[in-house]
Amino acid sequence: MEEITWNDFEKVELRAGTILEVIDYPEARKPAYKVKVDFGEFGIKMSSAQITALYTKEELIGQQIVGVVNFPKKQIGKFMSEFLVTGFADENGNIVLTTLNGKVPDGSKMI
Repeated sequence: MEEITWNDFEKVELRAGTILEVIDYPEARKPAYKVKVDFGEFGIKMSSAQITALYTKEELIGQQIVGVVNFPKKQIGKFMSEFLVTGFADENGNIVLTTLNGKVPDGSKMI
């Protein structure tokens, strides 16, 4: 494992955002949703997430998640991702979203 400095970590904008909308993404190579997330002062951003195995669209609405908002936009098929959804793979390889245990203002930075 490569060590990084505190300054390196501070460059990563890990921000809290609330999921506003979840859309099927049938064109994706692996099953995925498109998610629209409100990051407060950083705006409303879209991304795709391979989270269909563990989450329904309905249960995702209103959840606060953690996203990286300062990566450049990335083309994923015909879709332009504006942030990175964060999560962890479970024992079956399904993605478990990084969520918050309590409510914080959208756009709050992980410290």
